[in-house]
Parts: sequence; structure tokens; C-alpha cells
Amino acid sequence: MKALITGASSGIGRDMAKVLAGLGYDLIIVARRENLLEELKSQINGVEVTVEKMDISVPENCEELYKKYPDIDILINNAGFGKFGEFDKIELNQELNMIDTNIVGLHVLTKLYLQKMKEKDKGYILNVASSAGLLPGGPLMATYYATKSYAVSLTRAISEELKVSGSNVKISALCPGPVDTNFNNVANVKFSLKGLSSEYVAKYGIEQMFKGKRIIVPGWLIKCAVIGSKLAPANLVLRIAYNQQKSKGN
Repeated sequence: MKALITGASSGIGRDMAKVLAGLGYDLIIVARRENLLEELKSQINGVEVTVEKMDISVPENCEELYKKYPDIDILINNAGFGKFGEFDKIELNQELNMIDTNIVGLHVLTKLYLQKMKEKDKGYILNVASSAGLLPGGPLMATYYATKSYAVSLTRAISEELKVSGSNVKISALCPGPVDTNFNNVANVKFSLKGLSSEYVAKYGIEQMFKGKRIIVPGWLIKCAVIGSKLAPANLVLRIAYNQQKSKGN
């Protein structure tokens, strides 16, 4: 059994690696920070761990990764980041890199590995999105919210295709709210709500993935918030989101 995890150098990706190792899965851990990957590898015993230093925002890198490791049982697309600020004030290159990481890398890897998994009629894909992807938009983090909406929408559509075709391949989107990870530092935000631990989110996400859950939302508070956002008018949700986002800025 083998699992490939992108963005495995810290946070949810790191802890998912530990959970899967505990279940006996050999690991291919991928990220740009090789030193942190090697540190993670040193903490895992009993399974084979392969380190791949790679930027998955480059489609050719994703294709290279697939060619090198075509036969896996689990793909976890966890690599991603956000940026706080008004849309017109965030540097364009930062946003394009975010889109390439959060969308393009996820898209390419999902397509390549899904095709292979369908041939074998088995496998799991877990796209780490965000509760942000379940909302109508995210003022002050507009691009980030849009990328996560893409991840959720893509996952839902593929999941339905697999279900209708009778495939045994499963695809899920993990949509946590605030999580205590390095994401906050990269995005330059601080959350008013206490974040869930990345260990809890990783364990819960993997448990629900194996159950074939399409959309996975850890934590009862975020579940309630998502339900509430569906009942309220979109304009009201956007205004509430703006006020919440504004309070996050460091």
C-alpha cells in the first residue's frame, strides 16, 4: 500500500503522513522544503518513506511525479497557500502562484492519478480544500476562496461521475475551518476562532475519506456555520465574511 502526499512538510500534510504510516502505508512525501521532509521522514518508522523536493505549481513537475510513481493507492493533494488583503493590492505574481499551486497542481495530479486508479478500479483521492470553498466568496482573501471553490466543485463533479459509473475509486474534499498550521503565517492572518489541531483534522479527514464521504467538514462549529451560510442570502454571507476577514488581518 502506498500514498502520495503533497504539501507534506508541515501542518495537515505532515500529520496525514503520520496517520497513514501508522496504518501501514508506504509514503511519498512531496514539498518544496526538503529539510522539513527529511525531518518528517526521521520521525516515521516501520514503512518506506520517499522524499521528493518539488514545486507542484509547475504542471511538468506533476507529470514527472506521476511518471516516477504511477502506482499508488492514495493521493492527497494538500499543497496550497493563501494571501490576505484587498484584491487590487496583492501582487499579481503571488496570486498567479497561488492559482498554480491550489488549482493547477491539484488538477493535473487528480487527472493523472484518477485515470490510473480507474483502470485498476480502486484508490482514494483526497483534495484538501477549505470551508472557504463552501461559501459564496471571501472578501479580503478573494483569490484564495476562489481556488478552494474550484477544488470543491471539481471534487463534487468527479465524485458524482464515479458514483454513476459504478467505480470503486473514491474522491473527497476536506473542508476544514481554522486550523493551527503555518498557513496563518504565510497568509498573514490571525483567526478570531480557535483553530482545530492539524492532528485532529488529519485523522478525521482520512477516516472520512475511507468511508467515501464526498465533502468532509471537521468540527461541529464549522459544520453549523456552513449550514447557516446556505440558508442566509449570499449578500449577507459576503458582508459577514468581509467583517470576519477584516478582523483577521495582522
